[in-house]
This record gives sequence, C-alpha cells and structure tokens, in this order.
Amino acid sequence: MTQRIFITGGASGLGRALALRYAREGARVCIGDINPELGGQVEAEIRAAGGDGYYVDCDVRRISDLEKVRDELKARWGGVDIVVNNAGVASAGAIEESTLSDWEWILDINVLGVVRGCKAFTPLFKQQGAGTFVNVASMAGLMLAPMMSSYNVSKAGVIALSETLHQELRDYGIHTSCVCPAFFQTNLASTMRSDIAGMQQNVNKLMKRSTVTAEQVAADIFRAVQAGDFWVLPHAKERRLWLIKRHAPWAFDWLMHQESKRWLAKIAKTA
Repeated sequence: MTQRIFITGGASGLGRALALRYAREGARVCIGDINPELGGQVEAEIRAAGGDGYYVDCDVRRISDLEKVRDELKARWGGVDIVVNNAGVASAGAIEESTLSDWEWILDINVLGVVRGCKAFTPLFKQQGAGTFVNVASMAGLMLAPMMSSYNVSKAGVIALSETLHQELRDYGIHTSCVCPAFFQTNLASTMRSDIAGMQQNVNKLMKRSTVTAEQVAADIFRAVQAGDFWVLPHAKERRLWLIKRHAPWAFDWLMHQESKRWLAKIAKTA
C-alpha cells in the first residue's frame, strides 16, 4: 500500500530530507511550509525521486492551516498515514537577557505547533484506526545545556507531549515517535534569535562539523516508523550521555558541568 505522509517545515533541512526519503519509496508526500518558492522546488524533487509530491502553504502557528491540510488530504488521498511535526526554530540567551517575546515566539512554533498538528490529525487517525505521529524534538530537551533555556524548554515540551500521546493514543492504533537529534547539517541557525554575540556563528560551525547529515537522520526516522520505535536518537555520543543521565545522574551532572564550562568559555571568547 502506498504510504501517505504530511511533513510540516518540509521545504528545507530535515523536512526536505525526510520527504525525499519517502519519495524514493514511491510515497505520496505533502510538505507544508511558509516558503512557497522552496516548497515548489521540493515538490518537484519529490516527483523526480519517484513520489507523488504536493506542496501546501501551512503556518503551524494557525490551527486553521493544519485543519485545512487535513481536510484537503482526506479528500485528495482518502486519509494520511504519517504526520511529521517537524517545523521549528531556535533561540539562545541568558535567562535574564532573553525577552519574553522571544520565549512566546519559540513556544508558539516549537511546542504549540506540534500540539496543533496532533490536535488537527488525531480525529482523522482515530477514524482510520491507524496513524503515526513523528514529533521532532531535540537532544536539547534531554541534555539541557546552559544559555539555551527557551529552546531547551520548547523541546522538552515536545518530548513530554510525545510520551503522553504514546500512552494516550496507542489503543486507537495510533503510534508516536519522538526524534531527538543533536547537531547535524541543517539550516536551523538561519532563523535563530539570540542576544549573544557570535552565537549563530558558533552553532553554524557545530552543525557544519557534524558528521551526521539530515539524510542520515531521515533514514533513522524511516526505520523507526517501520519498526514502531518511540525514541529516535541518531547521535551515538549523545545517546550514551542520555543513558548515563538515566542510570548514573551524578556522573552525568559532573560531565555536563565540565562540558558547560567549555561551552560558556567559547561563548565568552566570541562575544
């Protein structure tokens, strides 16, 4: 059976990589985004890769946009098998310096954007008796580095929501996966908000140095959905740190403190 998938933030980065991964399987792939120019390009790439590509304007800050996409896809495809709540932004700053408007901005997109996606499509999944939510969080929501409080909180919120829905919806045939990558090669920093001089450049460097690509993260997501896995943790080092945090929290606290001091020193040197 041909899979039907909807991806928010699908015009670039991980969203695009995941769209093309499913396209190579011959899937029907709808990408929602706020950039119609890039969206049109990726729609063409999906078709060239062997999928049925479809771009729609979709701002995850408006539930009406997501409900409209749901209704369009039900009419067009008869339903949806996978919804990937991927759209997200980044921010950084000290707690006393970061503005409340930046907090509201990131929580509206990163947390409520995922909430809106899940609210809009859960009724359809229940009608179908099946469906999968893939919620893209971050290792930031598990590791909680300093100077990243608003981003950390937003991604921890996605993790909490995903764990809740994993239990709440499973008896309806609805599966949930939670994706927690660390730094990988993507364009997340392009819209980053920060009052720290050089922060965007530091994050860009870390992303470029990463040996993990968006395509590799997309492949991990694809395998996890097939296997019915909840956690998708693509980075080996951070996966080990997460296990240390769970089983030896005192050791994790020491390691994290040492890493945080190096991170803060690098920020101070750049500023």
